[in-house]
Amino acid sequence: MKKTILGKSDILVSAMTVGCWPFGGGDYWGEQSQADVDNVVCMALDRGVNTFDTAEMYNGGESERSLGKALGSRRKEAVIISKISPSNCHHVRKHCEESLKRLGTDYIDVYMLHWPINKLALEHFTSNHSIIQIPPTVEEAYRQLDELKKEGLIRSVGMSNFGHTQMEEVVNTGVRADVNEMPYNIVSRAIEAEIAPYCMENAISLIGSMGLQQGLLAGIYKTPGDVPCHQAHSRHYPDYRGGGTSRHGEEGAEKEIFDVVAQLQALSSDLHVHMAQLAIAWILKKPFIVSTLVGSRNLKELEMNVEACSLEISGEVEALIDKVSLPVLRILGNNPDYYEHSSKSRIY
Repeated sequence: MKKTILGKSDILVSAMTVGCWPFGGGDYWGEQSQADVDNVVCMALDRGVNTFDTAEMYNGGESERSLGKALGSRRKEAVIISKISPSNCHHVRKHCEESLKRLGTDYIDVYMLHWPINKLALEHFTSNHSIIQIPPTVEEAYRQLDELKKEGLIRSVGMSNFGHTQMEEVVNTGVRADVNEMPYNIVSRAIEAEIAPYCMENAISLIGSMGLQQGLLAGIYKTPGDVPCHQAHSRHYPDYRGGGTSRHGEEGAEKEIFDVVAQLQALSSDLHVHMAQLAIAWILKKPFIVSTLVGSRNLKELEMNVEACSLEISGEVEALIDKVSLPVLRILGNNPDYYEHSSKSRIY
């Protein structure tokens, strides 16, 4: 398993990051047995996957708690990424300490601000009007994060879902951020235009999230109608697909996306690999990605995803997938906030 230094830190992250959102069970992903979590985490470590991504908001903190239980005595073998909600950044220490307690550890390897601090982002995390009207500042949040790092409660400071301008604001605080975590996969390529180049120029590592577009690029959905409503509320799909959960109000690109899915299925068959493995290998071919975040809810899924990390695809195959997915990129554009209207973004 390839490992890469994160930003300017001394932290080595594996090419695959285990997405821990389902851990602990919850409304979005459904029930998740702790036995399966224990097995996945143990096998991941055995296979060289050392990086695990969670957040205080995932399943009301149960994701952190479940991951901590699964790691147990193997904590020091792991790199834990956790995230604080922007609405909680008046009190970063308090929320970090609560995450530490749930994780059962005395340090978090990478602690990120989950979303940038702006009115639209805050409204998704809190209904407290005083926080929305008088939000924490970027300087306030990152000063506190830096203090936690100096005290050893966290090893590295990060960002999640930060655009070009928002990354500049963090850089201008003087606090070193080693990583930005952004959606990136074959049908979600918005970061290529500005965000990836800025990260490479400023030694900010990129971890890609939604590597399989919540199962779409694993080939588990044959038609748009098969995608669960709560997973079809992004701009990839027309607004009505979300069953009342969509906010973007756009027409989507589902025809073009399922054309991509069909061509990926054919290509993966020709290459004698699983479609999900081809999708992961394509991500890891990109020089600006140090790790891709993939959910693995059981040992079968984990094994397939781990194998994908050693799959080498040719430049010709990469270029073909780039070409096949270009119609989707043209429709969805360079705005990586896939859940709001393209002109109304939390990321800029």
